[in-house]
Amino acid sequence: MGVPLSDATLRLLDGKNYAVLATVNPDGSPQTSAIWVGRDGGDLLFSTVEGRIKHRNMLRDPRVSVTVLDSADPENYVELRGRVSMTPDVGRKLDTQLSWKYDGKDPGEDRPGAVRVVVRVVVEKATGYAA
Repeated sequence: MGVPLSDATLRLLDGKNYAVLATVNPDGSPQTSAIWVGRDGGDLLFSTVEGRIKHRNMLRDPRVSVTVLDSADPENYVELRGRVSMTPDVGRKLDTQLSWKYDGKDPGEDRPGAVRVVVRVVVEKATGYAA
């Protein structure tokens, strides 16, 4: 069970605001990726392809940090820390939902044989201006 999120944080997650995911590389150094985000209740959701660096990092170490920046006011942000779990993104359902949210259209094709997963972050700590 995660921590409750403020109304301001929920508005950031529900808006068309980009996020930066931070994972931990095998050598302990940080790895970051810009991502699209959604939510299920208080859990953060995003989609990725198996085998990408962020996917491999999250399999090895499920601790992540996600910073969501307000597109209208980048000084308004929230950092969400937590642990991930991953399940198949059957039919690219989440990927398609996020593509419509951010781009207003279906997503482009993944590479042949790519397997998409839904990444769920149970938020353990929220900090930042919107927290």
